[in-house]
Amino acid sequence: MASQNSAKLARQAEMIYEQRLKAVLETSRPDEFVAIEPVSGDYFLGRTLSEAMAAARKAHPDRLAHALRVGHSSALHFGASLE
Repeated sequence: MASQNSAKLARQAEMIYEQRLKAVLETSRPDEFVAIEPVSGDYFLGRTLSEAMAAARKAHPDRLAHALRVGHSSALHFGASLE
């Protein structure tokens, strides 16, 4: 279960995505990953989750970032196909 601080960080980052980034990134960078540092509003793109998060950590080593996949409802999907 996520801590209250982690949940707050995720909500803030998702709000930044919805209000500032979604319209631009979904047309120009679909399927990439975006890591958002919600205190500054800085965001970092990568073709992989690791690339986006590494860029966020490099820029803000003392802060947490929240990652999303551009154009998707979640960053990752775990599971199997049921036929």
